[in-house]
Amino acid sequence: MDLFLTMLLPGILALVALWGVFRRVDVYDALVTGAGDGLGVLIKIVPPLIGLLTAVYMLRASGALELLGAALSPLLTALGIPPETVALLLVRPVSGSAALGVGAELISTYGPDSLIGRTAAVMLGSTETTFYTIAVYFGAAGIARTRYAVPAALCADLAGFVAASWAVRLLFY
Repeated sequence: MDLFLTMLLPGILALVALWGVFRRVDVYDALVTGAGDGLGVLIKIVPPLIGLLTAVYMLRASGALELLGAALSPLLTALGIPPETVALLLVRPVSGSAALGVGAELISTYGPDSLIGRTAAVMLGSTETTFYTIAVYFGAAGIARTRYAVPAALCADLAGFVAASWAVRLLFY
């Protein structure tokens, strides 16, 4: 079984390459073109990601996130959400990459098997990058006024955060 798992990814890559050769596709050119497109996407994503992560770290270093967490602690506790996840709650609707960074920091700080670590992991999978998604889909459809979509989507994010926290408590604690 270990040999199978070890060879799974190389096997898939080999099958894709053979399929491309069978279909008379220049596999190497397709790989190079895809890698170039990927670097272009990376160049577009990295600056905003650095800005968001810097803002989160600055808020954390200044103590603003702790103050916000303390201020929201009664409400978050009543909802069943660990107050330590307040940075994730703020960043997730804006940027998935920054949220992954915040989630990774929570998991490394509190541990992957802790309530906070598990809650952060489930929250990352239970919510969406709301503003990015709305911008992409509404922009593609040519819709300029989102009306109630943003408040409704943020309510859905809140429901996802609460459901993630409850699910972790129900299944693990």
